[in-house]
Amino acid sequence: MTRSLPTATVTAPTARPASRRWLRFALHYVEMVIAMFVGMVLLMPLTPAAWAALPAVHALVMAADMTIGMAVWMAVRRHSARQITEMSAAMCTPFVVLLVPYGLGAITGETLMIGGHVLMFFTMLGAMLLRRDEYAH
Repeated sequence: MTRSLPTATVTAPTARPASRRWLRFALHYVEMVIAMFVGMVLLMPLTPAAWAALPAVHALVMAADMTIGMAVWMAVRRHSARQITEMSAAMCTPFVVLLVPYGLGAITGETLMIGGHVLMFFTMLGAMLLRRDEYAH
């Protein structure tokens, strides 16, 4: 009499579903935004003169504070120096670009601050989308 042994079913490992990858990507974006605000709140007391200075100085110091917070968090999460540098550039670029129309008198200091912050969210997202596989893992 021959007995057959039960066979185990082996399945190949599957990749994460796309919805899960996009959720991880979105959560990573939220983490970075929180880190930006933490950086701004923690570093703001160290630069009180910047808050009373010209709007251009104020904007650049605030952008730097937020970038430092985000860069520290990315380092904690073990991102590469390249990723940290790219994201830092993405965050500061809107403010630097808006300094031109501000310097020409085409926009106000308030527009510089608001525009820089709004555009920062889009440039960060753009940097993440360029390397979405790295930010969705």
